[in-house]
Amino acid sequence: QVRLVESGGGLVQAGGSLRLSCAASGSIFSSNVMSWYRQAPGKQRELVAAITKSSTNYADSVKGRFTISRDNAKNTLYLQMNSLKLEDTAVYYCMVVAGSVYWGQGTQVTVSS
Repeated sequence: QVRLVESGGGLVQAGGSLRLSCAASGSIFSSNVMSWYRQAPGKQRELVAAITKSSTNYADSVKGRFTISRDNAKNTLYLQMNSLKLEDTAVYYCMVVAGSVYWGQGTQVTVSS
């Protein structure tokens, strides 16, 4: 069983930065895929970034601005978000595949003008 807790969300002005963290209660060392998703009001949840043991992938809308990383020793997934835009406003969720699929509770990111 894996429990995920996101943190680091908040209110930031456009052009600013935030770093999201996703701490896992169980070991995620063997996890193959770890991802960040987001869901804006009235929209479907969408994939933002994913990381495997050997690669990273990003949605076109965040390429060059967001960086996903993982620290297996700390059982933590990160999302560094730079040059934030109004359209990045959403609830951000981490997702881990570790035998089963696990989701965090989400953290709100609000970008203001």
